[in-house]
Amino acid sequence: MVISHKPLKLIIAILIAFLPTFGFSNTPIDTAQSSTEKAVVANETEAKPTDEKSEVKAKILEVIGHHVLDGHDFSLFEYEGEHIGFSLPIILWDNGVHFFSSSKFHHGEAVAESNGNYYVLHHEKIYKSDKAGKILVVEVKEIKDGKEVITEKELHPIDLSITKGVLTIMIVALLMFFLFTSLARSYAKNGGISSGFGRLFEPIVIYIRDEIAIPNIGEKHYKRYMSYLLTIFFFIWFLNIFGLTPLGINVTGNIAITFGLAVVTFIITNITANKNYWGHIFWMPGVPLLMKIILAPIELLGVFIKPFSLMIRLYANIFAGHIVLMSLIGLMFIFKNWLGSSLSFMLSFAISTIEILVALLQAYIFTMLSALYFGSAVEEHHHEEAH
Repeated sequence: MVISHKPLKLIIAILIAFLPTFGFSNTPIDTAQSSTEKAVVANETEAKPTDEKSEVKAKILEVIGHHVLDGHDFSLFEYEGEHIGFSLPIILWDNGVHFFSSSKFHHGEAVAESNGNYYVLHHEKIYKSDKAGKILVVEVKEIKDGKEVITEKELHPIDLSITKGVLTIMIVALLMFFLFTSLARSYAKNGGISSGFGRLFEPIVIYIRDEIAIPNIGEKHYKRYMSYLLTIFFFIWFLNIFGLTPLGINVTGNIAITFGLAVVTFIITNITANKNYWGHIFWMPGVPLLMKIILAPIELLGVFIKPFSLMIRLYANIFAGHIVLMSLIGLMFIFKNWLGSSLSFMLSFAISTIEILVALLQAYIFTMLSALYFGSAVEEHHHEEAH
């Protein structure tokens, strides 16, 4: 299509004629006001040494740090400076048992008194203090580089409190108990046919039996470990799912929890192991004498490395997922524009979807590796294969 020059020139002339009505340029008054406003803003900036964006970043880091830590109260959210949630019981051992509510701390802003002793809450750790809130310290003598050095150590009572993580573990344990006892009763009532809500998990139970336990442990011994494998799978999976809710729960992202789970696998593996398992560790058959002496400490070290890898794998994946997700959400408050905030929201949504898969995947990996360790512990020795 060909456009003649005359109509085109006419359209350009009309646009140029009406261009001032759109107000793209500032009037002299607006320009003066703009210059004055810029001067005022510059003065205010010089008067405020702290950068607003740096404060936002510091606040985001504080929120992330608070999210991944365990809590002595269950704060659902904060509204106009008020924490909406409920308190949890504080149980301390400090020359006797001290029992009181976490509300006495007022979210770390007040000093709690119990039987004449005073305590403060700082970064979810409880310290012994005086009435004014000053943390009490004790002098400890240490030998460093052959010299006696006196250092100050803060006083900690033994904390046996029911924290947010402990409460979540109790809730998951009760949920699993009622869920699977009802599933077991339905089997007994209906002649081996499941019914009720628990039947949704029946395919997973069968999958763990047929695809994890039997192939890795063997049909002869797998029934001894099925109860533990089912428990550990659903326990980790449910805790991971709770961690994806807006409640700020991070149980499996706590290394103390993953350490406890790994220790249970370690104990079961070594208690139920047969003599062939220990024989392969301390005196490996089919290798020269010198190699046996060299391999014995390496194999013994592997006994402890296996549960350590279980602990670190679960902890690192869940902890890193929480950090990444919270960081992406925090970017919305840094960008403060529709483009950056929309991009952060889409990335957060994508990571949340991936975390749902990771929650199930980590439970599967922990269960699979535990079954592998159990299988190696009860494996029968075959002389033909050894020769």
